[in-house]
Amino acid sequence: MRRVRPGTQASRGGAGSRAAGEERALTSVAAGDRFEGEEPVDIPRLWHVTLSVSGKEAPLPEVRRALEQLAHDHPFFLTSRYAVDHAEIRYWEEARDLHDAAAVALRLWGEHRQTAGLPPWEIVGLEVIDRATYHQRVAEGYGPPPASPVGVHPF
Repeated sequence: MRRVRPGTQASRGGAGSRAAGEERALTSVAAGDRFEGEEPVDIPRLWHVTLSVSGKEAPLPEVRRALEQLAHDHPFFLTSRYAVDHAEIRYWEEARDLHDAAAVALRLWGEHRQTAGLPPWEIVGLEVIDRATYHQRVAEGYGPPPASPVGVHPF
């Protein structure tokens, strides 16, 4: 079966066919069509991020100071919990889609490692959920507990 673009004719290579190498103009497709109630793809949304890191033990006061510096440097920071060998950071990220929010989250620890003095730990967990899912989980009594109190706290 041969498919033909709307508005063109099928050619069998006879007298009316195009010469080799000659290009044909492409027809456009209507852009911006959406389903009813669907949000435009390029509008940023809020995503709740939980980033888990761990590694070799580090002194608690240094871990706390580094996480407090990270909280100061990073907008939308909610809370973090920490121990000598692991930490969990929770915050809101504004991004176009989940892929962008996750990409920013995966770079967060490494990009702030030197400026905030973070331990050389690796990322061992990541959860990114949209705002509606976060609020639904909290309302139903499961999922991440509300980020309260805000700040840096030991486990």
